[in-house]
Amino acid sequence: MTSHPSLHSRWSLGKLIAHATRLPIVKGLLRRFVNRPGFRGSADYWEERYTAGESSGMGSYGQFAEFKAAVINGFVAKNEVVSVTEFGCGDGNQLSLMRYPHYNGLDVSATVVQGCRERFRGDASKRFFHYHPDRSAKQLQEVRADLAVSLDVIYHLVEDDVFESYMSDLFLAATRFVIIYSTNTDINSVGQSPHVRHRVFTEWIAANAVEWEMFDHLVSQLPVEHFGRMESRPDFYFFRRKIGTTSR
Repeated sequence: MTSHPSLHSRWSLGKLIAHATRLPIVKGLLRRFVNRPGFRGSADYWEERYTAGESSGMGSYGQFAEFKAAVINGFVAKNEVVSVTEFGCGDGNQLSLMRYPHYNGLDVSATVVQGCRERFRGDASKRFFHYHPDRSAKQLQEVRADLAVSLDVIYHLVEDDVFESYMSDLFLAATRFVIIYSTNTDINSVGQSPHVRHRVFTEWIAANAVEWEMFDHLVSQLPVEHFGRMESRPDFYFFRRKIGTTSR
């Protein structure tokens, strides 16, 4: 009889968990888990967080913010980007490091939008809007820009309908480029925060934003231990409108 290595020797605990979270039944359980009682939705979460005086989180400060600013500022200068629209501007700390000629910042939290207006009062190059994914058609026309940006947002969109609307608006708002900084995995751990849900967002783009193509992928230069595990690490993904297509 042929001997087989034990399950323990073939699979580490981490690999077993990663494999299990890809199974449809487990994904369903995880969706119910992240929406457990006490968590009222992604928009409410951020409004309550900012109302309580909390910040956008460590991703918008220190070496995280500096890394993102260096990458995007270089891209904006190299590609002569004139206007930028960001979906999820947060408390403005990340924005304070950016060099955008003209900027539109949108956020689901009315509190943080007002805070940004006060923080950047007197800077005519920046405008801020309260984002309503379910009634954004008119607003999108006002914020169309060369580049649309999403930084550390997609993996906080736990509801399917919110994710769908957000992704659609992100690409509709861009005329030339889209930059996304996010995780791109469907591995969700049982113990993760209720306001986090990782997704393979590139699959959505391939199926729903066919006039766009990814032309670059920049792996985060920050050590993986800063993110807990490899699949939790956000990277940069760069998209451009395909030649021959026009913005709607």
